[in-house]
Amino acid sequence: MRQFKTLVALALLPLAGCALGPSSPSDNAFGASPPIPAPESTLIPMVNIAPAQPRPAGFMPTAPAGFAVTAFASDLAHPRWLYVLPNGDVLVAESDAPQEHDAGSGLFGWIRKQVMKRAGAGVPSPDRIVLLRDSNGSGVAQIRTEFLRGLHSPFGMALIGNQLYVADTDALLRFDYETGMTSITSPATKVADLPAGPINHHWTKNILADRSGKHLFITVGSNSNAAENGVAAEQDRARILEFDVDSGRLRPYATGLRNANGLSWQPDSGALWTTVNERDDLGNDLVPDYMTAVKEGAFYGFPYSYYGQHVDSRVKPQRPDLVATAIAPDYALGNHTASLGLVFYNRTLFPAHYRGGAFIGQHGSWNRKPRTGYKVVFVPFAQGKPDGPPEDFLSGFLTSDGHAVGRPVGVALDAHGALLVADDVGNAVWRVSPRLDPTSTQFNPAAR
Repeated sequence: MRQFKTLVALALLPLAGCALGPSSPSDNAFGASPPIPAPESTLIPMVNIAPAQPRPAGFMPTAPAGFAVTAFASDLAHPRWLYVLPNGDVLVAESDAPQEHDAGSGLFGWIRKQVMKRAGAGVPSPDRIVLLRDSNGSGVAQIRTEFLRGLHSPFGMALIGNQLYVADTDALLRFDYETGMTSITSPATKVADLPAGPINHHWTKNILADRSGKHLFITVGSNSNAAENGVAAEQDRARILEFDVDSGRLRPYATGLRNANGLSWQPDSGALWTTVNERDDLGNDLVPDYMTAVKEGAFYGFPYSYYGQHVDSRVKPQRPDLVATAIAPDYALGNHTASLGLVFYNRTLFPAHYRGGAFIGQHGSWNRKPRTGYKVVFVPFAQGKPDGPPEDFLSGFLTSDGHAVGRPVGVALDAHGALLVADDVGNAVWRVSPRLDPTSTQFNPAAR
């Protein structure tokens, strides 16, 4: 029945310019103790796409006072994720869902693809990584090369020594790398298979190396919204894996994480943090997406419960034994915000307020009224823990008539300490830096 209701809503979407389903006046699901209301069930679930459209000439996102925004690179092809090499070169994964994504889902799958296209996703995956180089320190990439091609929905990247690791949707690959290379043509070495298959509902696989370079942490999303494909389809999904570089051994590090994406080390505590997208179809105000310190061996609830031990009665059969062990995450990031990118600020270019805090790329809701996300937010930290409400840092991607001219995804820090933001609808990488940063093309001497 739930799948049928969703299918009805999506089928009606092309016939209406307004949202379907009830609205919610505001979203206050932020912080360490967000409100968790009772779940809602409606005949037609909320569908409120912000249709993608080209950004107007001269468009720039909005940053806080004292910061300048420039286009580090434009005219990219669905840039999703970023990685900055030690020499300052920026790698951009141009990627989307693999062709076999959600295979076998029939009419529902076809309708879902049409909705994703309207939101700016669902395009053929470019399946490549592009290298961007700012060769003169202007804050704009002058050199752009095809660094790797022929990949399979690539996402996460990590350099350990002279070995570059790339996470395709179904495999962890390794390439030989030399500093300054602008392309790699040597074949990949596959070092591990990653969970994929014909459903592969959440296809992105992010990776992050630990400080020793001996381990990689790998995100693996769930195979469903809330186990509607059966609990068996969630085998080896909804978790963060630990990969031992020397032995090639994979093991679960933390489980029950519906769709973890961002990974970053908190500079004060040294803890591993992640951003997680939670489930849909429980109402406008459930379930908050979140970020959390990842505790080794912990279970975070999916699919049986959410935000700790709040049982999702849609999942059959239930596992009360597992629910009893589920822990609540550390910090809510709003309902349906699609919080993906995560990077902690460990540089000195930005004012002291930002040091140790987290930047989060929010891709934006498709099923909430009013819409949420579609921006980059900053969460201040103190002594290794969140310390205050989120602050809008890069916004303006939604037009007054409800269209999206950009959707932030991955975030990273460049060699100077500026923030880079991948925008897969605007097909750009934005750069945000203080106005007195001499590497910014918007440097204003009069501001001194």
